[in-house]
Amino acid sequence: MILVSACLAGEACRMDGQSKGIEVIRKLVEEGKAVTVCPEVLGGLSIPRDPAERVGEKIITCKGRDVTEAYQKGAEKSLEIFLREGCEYAVLKSRSPSCGLGLIHNGRFDGGMTEGNGVFVSLLQEKGIRVMDEHMFLEEMRRETK
Repeated sequence: MILVSACLAGEACRMDGQSKGIEVIRKLVEEGKAVTVCPEVLGGLSIPRDPAERVGEKIITCKGRDVTEAYQKGAEKSLEIFLREGCEYAVLKSRSPSCGLGLIHNGRFDGGMTEGNGVFVSLLQEKGIRVMDEHMFLEEMRRETK
């Protein structure tokens, strides 16, 4: 079983009320091979919601609201689902303040990026759980089908 970001499976749960669905991921969910989570929604945030970015150890919205607690709560609930479902690894949405791996928005709301991980990715890595973003996953799928 794989844990995937709900937006990658086509669920309209992003901050803008949209999804970033990828057909192969949607199919894995349909076939019962993957389970979805949206840490932000699990943490109690709405759809749509104000954009938020990581600023140091905090997650701050574009309006200056500290939503760190909601992001941490969502990460913990998502980890519980990962463990309960017996997932082997996670495929998460790149650049997200929850799910970004290695590169996230820079906290200035200017479209710029910085090195770092989202809150949920950090928690998974602390537990020694393998994490990929959608680009890494698709590349791995391409290599396996050759």
